[in-house]
Amino acid sequence: MVRPYTITRGRTAPERDDLTLITVLTTVEEAAAAAPARGSRTGARGLQPEHRMILERCRRPAAVAEVAAGLDLPVSVTKILLGDLVAQGLLKARAPLSVARAAGGVDLGLLTAVREGLRRL
Repeated sequence: MVRPYTITRGRTAPERDDLTLITVLTTVEEAAAAAPARGSRTGARGLQPEHRMILERCRRPAAVAEVAAGLDLPVSVTKILLGDLVAQGLLKARAPLSVARAAGGVDLGLLTAVREGLRRL
């Protein structure tokens, strides 16, 4: 078992504060394909195994919460790793509403039904 502070190289907070649990992440395929050529060892530009798992998971759009669950790491640690990949240009982070708009718009009927269902709970 590896301690979370080891994975983040001692960092305790992400550099980006715009990553929420529902921020949608997508791998930048061209940049990710070139990443292994940079070297497999941990370094300033090298990728750790967790970084590689994130890139693989985000080939299809995934939320921060999904990625954290898939890695079995705390969300705070996952956000630090995601910030690394976004800074290197290997990952795109988008607000969920921009993704919904790109997919044809927000279905207000569905959102209303979800809201009403939650109120009934």
